[in-house]
Amino acid sequence: MPKLYEYFGLVIMFYANEHEPVHVHAKCQGREARAELILLEGQVTEIRLTDAFGHPPLTHREMVYFKELVRARADEIVAKWIDFFVLHKSVKPEHIQRRLK
Repeated sequence: MPKLYEYFGLVIMFYANEHEPVHVHAKCQGREARAELILLEGQVTEIRLTDAFGHPPLTHREMVYFKELVRARADEIVAKWIDFFVLHKSVKPEHIQRRLK
């Protein structure tokens, strides 16, 4: 389970056995959500946020932070997806300590 980011208590990650579409999971104290990045011709055109099946949802504030991070780092997330799942490279986690508006 490669961890991508830590952001205001959230851990943003891929599961190691993922499938398309490109997506990340956010976890915090047993709660979880998912963000799908919809691509058209290699560009992120939409981000879909959903609760994760079988887990309690993130709180409202946690979801705000998750949206901020995914919107600010969408292209980077896609690049990390390609690095990890296509090129089989390791992904280095990043601890972000300032808001990403």
